[in-house]
Amino acid sequence: MTRDHASVWDNCLQAIRKNVNQQSFKTWFEPIKPVRLDNNALTIQVPNKFFYEWLEEHYVNLLKTTIRRELGDRGRLEYQILMSHNNGNNSGLKTNGNGKPAREGIAPGMIDTQAIKNPFVIPGIKKIKIDPQINPHYLFENYIEGDCNRLARSAGMAIAKKPGGTSFNPLVIFGDVGLGKTHLAHAIGNDVLQRFPG
Repeated sequence: MTRDHASVWDNCLQAIRKNVNQQSFKTWFEPIKPVRLDNNALTIQVPNKFFYEWLEEHYVNLLKTTIRRELGDRGRLEYQILMSHNNGNNSGLKTNGNGKPAREGIAPGMIDTQAIKNPFVIPGIKKIKIDPQINPHYLFENYIEGDCNRLARSAGMAIAKKPGGTSFNPLVIFGDVGLGKTHLAHAIGNDVLQRFPG
């Protein structure tokens, strides 16, 4: 019996739905599209690199268990990251689930950050402490999350945990009045100050 990628992914989604809350399922699993099934490797397409990183950081064990249940012990999951370009064409970046591109040199903008020196650090100049003017009452704990700002909140939390280490650099927040843009920006700042004082 041959199985197609869509039916395998549908079966995976049924199992995943039982193991995560509805909000997480809607945010992180509904946008995923199955692409192909080839040699016990299911390829799924995710909207962006942040999405892929979030899945790998928070749901990798659930995904591995589910894939192995569906495809057997040799079952694998591969990601295809949808990358949009200014000209409107979309192409995918394939990864093999271990954080590395499936083909070397395919990801644009990969830079050896160890080789880059900070041009703004001048020896002998003393550090000055600048008041960031962040409202201490705007925190992630009292941020009201809804359908309209769920992804922005998740991106903000990822940035606060690992400043400069996510695909959201810079983070651009756009939305109507009252949706929490200012609160989110201050919550990121407060969280960074708490995690990395000084």
